[in-house]
Amino acid sequence: MKKPVRVRFAPSPTGYPHVGNIRTALFNWLFARHSDGRFIVRIEDTDVARRVEGALDVILGGLEWLGLEWDEGPGVGGEYGPYFQSQRLALYRDAAERLIRQGDAYRCYCSSERLKEMREEQSRRKEPPGYDRRCRGLSEAERVRKDAEGIPSVVRFKTPLEGRTAFNDIIWGEVVFENSNIDDWVLLKSDGYPTYHLANVVDDHLMEITHVLRAEEWLSSTPRHLLMYGALGFEPPRFAHLPMILGSDRAKLSKRHGSVSITDYREQGYLPEAMVNFLALLGWSLDDKTDILSRDELIASFSLERVSRTGAVFDQDKLNWMNGAYIRSLSTDDLTYRTLPFLEEYLPADIERPLPVEYIKSIMPLIQERARTLAEIPGLTSFFFGDRIEYEPRLLVGKKMDRESSLRALEISRGRLEALDGFDIATLEGTLRPLAEELGLKTGQLFGTLRVAVTGRTVAPPLFETMSVLGKERVLARIGDALERLKSADTV
Repeated sequence: MKKPVRVRFAPSPTGYPHVGNIRTALFNWLFARHSDGRFIVRIEDTDVARRVEGALDVILGGLEWLGLEWDEGPGVGGEYGPYFQSQRLALYRDAAERLIRQGDAYRCYCSSERLKEMREEQSRRKEPPGYDRRCRGLSEAERVRKDAEGIPSVVRFKTPLEGRTAFNDIIWGEVVFENSNIDDWVLLKSDGYPTYHLANVVDDHLMEITHVLRAEEWLSSTPRHLLMYGALGFEPPRFAHLPMILGSDRAKLSKRHGSVSITDYREQGYLPEAMVNFLALLGWSLDDKTDILSRDELIASFSLERVSRTGAVFDQDKLNWMNGAYIRSLSTDDLTYRTLPFLEEYLPADIERPLPVEYIKSIMPLIQERARTLAEIPGLTSFFFGDRIEYEPRLLVGKKMDRESSLRALEISRGRLEALDGFDIATLEGTLRPLAEELGLKTGQLFGTLRVAVTGRTVAPPLFETMSVLGKERVLARIGDALERLKSADTV
């Protein structure tokens, strides 16, 4: 019977989650969900020196934000735990000792100073870097003596000096490495902690991982892992190495290209469903024309056979477009709920809190078409809040208008608006559109002056809808303020 699919995402809490890490998690999650398999989160926290305080919470929080729930792992448990490598050290030491007993590994006593000199000498000779195997041929007596002297040691794998290691990668096809180009790498460090190479092989076997989906950069490490699988008598999983994520200049994505941590995108107001959709298309596609895919559509369609070998370009403009499309698809209530935290954070402190939710709901339809991120919405809507808005009085003077014609337009508009019983969109339009002709102005001239008076901007949501939401009292007060500014302005 075919084994059920079991995949894992194994982050290290040595930093915040890069979009490349999260893309890897997403592809594992999609493959598991498509295959009716299990998605496991395992924390590779054995690099104690580089561990970053709070990074684990950010990593798990990023997965939760994107809705990538895990079937086994931290906070969930499972029969293959513990899911923190720091709690599994005895397993790695047992495996290392077993490899030593079998003659597949050995203790290396070379000091860090000696290894540094070795690398410098290799660099001078323009030789490929790698351990020179000095301790590989130590006799048993020499090892006993060094242990007795208390000389620290690491455990290294005894790589075959001849032959080839080959495997069939799901994405890359047949991959072959010459064993002579692989050095004797470290399995267990002198502090008793494993390297990634040993720990991930032991854990993937014990957790019955069937497929390892990881970044392309690990392709060259795979022969090492396969050699260990063979030496330990473990059946290896299938491997799929995912294409690199590139910046717009086609160099590897890095901080110089902009935000790279998934937390940055959350704070900048990107929707989790848009990020999932966008990241899924970084190296995978349904076809050559479909961009917007729901979570259920991604799960139903995902396959490793459609993952590309070619590096995927992180197109910020496409992400902004896609996020805007998702924002436009939200209901007014949903958009309000998601926007509130950004309004609370970014609107000026002098605006009264708590913010009026029902009022905000009336604003959202006016800016929904223009917003690309939730973080843009406070800037698009700030004029709806507070009593006074700031702008240059010269903006009140429209094209081919002067101070006098602008003052007259504002004065008469205020009088007409003041006389209105209703302040709905139809009433406002029915009042102001004919007024432009009466004043001898084009509608664009009158509406432009009024737009600046009531919003402080030359570009804003539709005028009548905006005025209706602002309300009669606030609109009249702002037109009155505009008149005072224009009258007292030195130049316009």
